[in-house]
Amino acid sequence: MELTDVQWGLLKPLVEPRTPGRRRGRPWRDTRQVLEGVLWILRTGAQWAELPQDKFPPYQTCHRRFQRWVREGTLVKVLRALAEDLLARGQLDLAETFIDASFSGAKKGAVRLVQHAAAKGPRSWQLRTAVVFLSPWGLQALRLMKFGSSSPPSNSVLPRCFPDA
Repeated sequence: MELTDVQWGLLKPLVEPRTPGRRRGRPWRDTRQVLEGVLWILRTGAQWAELPQDKFPPYQTCHRRFQRWVREGTLVKVLRALAEDLLARGQLDLAETFIDASFSGAKKGAVRLVQHAAAKGPRSWQLRTAVVFLSPWGLQALRLMKFGSSSPPSNSVLPRCFPDA
């Protein structure tokens, strides 16, 4: 989605930096291209690294500016201005809106494959520790250890990948 000149005219005062043009460091990339890159990411749902390099500035630049705009509340103003512009031009139908635009498709038989959270069992550290000690290797290591002694375990218990121990 490329911004039209009318849309850019509405958004330019919102996103242009308010500092003078002379600053230290690298010159800023074109704000319009950065905004179009951010809007591309928001529209496609792609990861930042997937931003096409031939059409937009580097994804790091777009992501940094996106974070700044979110932190300052600028992105909400931009999206509101775009929605009002589309509504004024009759290209936005409020009868067809989504609260959450995430969709997930289900495969056939997915209900049978999904375990409920209670059926998966507890996920505590005690259970994981017990599973380690109740495994065949844990039981073998416990049998070889001498209980009540402060001496280190014998060499037969140590793995063979540590021959110096």
